[in-house]
This record gives sequence, C-alpha cells and structure tokens, in this order.
Amino acid sequence: MGAWFNNTIEGVEKASIWSSLNAVSTTAHTIWGVLCGKLLMQEKPAQEKVQRLVLAGVFCMLFGYSLDLLDITPIIKKIATSSFVFASGGWAILVLAVSYWLIDVQHQFTKGAKFFIIVGSNSLFIYLFFNIGGAEMLQHILQPFVKLLFGWIGEYSAAILTSCSVWLAMWGICYWLYQKKIFFKF
Repeated sequence: MGAWFNNTIEGVEKASIWSSLNAVSTTAHTIWGVLCGKLLMQEKPAQEKVQRLVLAGVFCMLFGYSLDLLDITPIIKKIATSSFVFASGGWAILVLAVSYWLIDVQHQFTKGAKFFIIVGSNSLFIYLFFNIGGAEMLQHILQPFVKLLFGWIGEYSAAILTSCSVWLAMWGICYWLYQKKIFFKF
C-alpha cells in the first residue's frame, strides 16, 4: 500500500527511502501500546496480566509470520507491511510481558530498571525532542568534539561514538528532567 501510494498518488518512486504511508500501518503499534498500558493499570492479578500479554504477543507473532510464510504479505520493515507490523508488535508485547513479570512481579533487576525508568518517565518529551531535530542538533554540537578527540579511531568508529554521545546526551536531558520532577504528559 505504501509503495502504491508513493508511486501513484505522489508520483514519486521512493524505492530507496521509507514509504510515506507507514504511519497508517504502524499506528497499530501505538494502539497496542495503549491497550497494553490500560491492561497493566487495571486492578487484575499480575498473573492474569502476564498471561494476556503473552497470548496477545504470541498471536500477533504467529499471525505476522504466517502472512509471510504463506506468501500473502512479506515481512518488510521499510514499507511496514501488515506481516511486519504483526510480527514486530508481537515481539514488543512479549518483551513487555517478560519485563513486567521480571521487574514488577518478581522484583528482579529493579536497580537496573532505573536507567529505563528515567527515559520512560519522559517518553513523550524524548520522542518529540528527537523528531523535531533535537538529536540532529546534539549531533552537530558533539560531532566536532568527538572527531577532535577520537578522530584517530577512524571515520566509521567516530560516527558510532558520536551516535552514542548523542544518545547519552538525550538520556542526560531525561535524567535532568527526572531529577527536577518535570514530566511531560497528555
């Protein structure tokens, strides 16, 4: 659908870049995230929540991989095919189920979870910050310093180090917001 939209409606061949219409199919991930969040906030036993998440994740994965194996729709991330959306959504729901079970039910890895809680507390902010060009701005600021200090490791390695520096800076912004108790919410 995305390729057809690019070629027919926009009149542009975008085979080498992302499909413009990805937002329609990948909206499913957002909806699943909301539904999973609502499930986790309900007053139900933890075991029931985990079971529902595992069932949903397995169903989505089976459906997505079946679409691919039966040659109905191949798994292609770039154009967000339905099989990709179901398979990747299934994996995400299963990871959520395991994380919820380990951290909230079994109380394992609670200290290590703090790292992720800091970003998750301002997930809306960091998502918007990244998408309006905040990461690019940080890259332009940090790249000269990384090249100056670590240019000897090679261009590719310096680019990876720059990306890691941007990621760390974005986490640092979330940490600062977390310490100041500033949380962006709807």
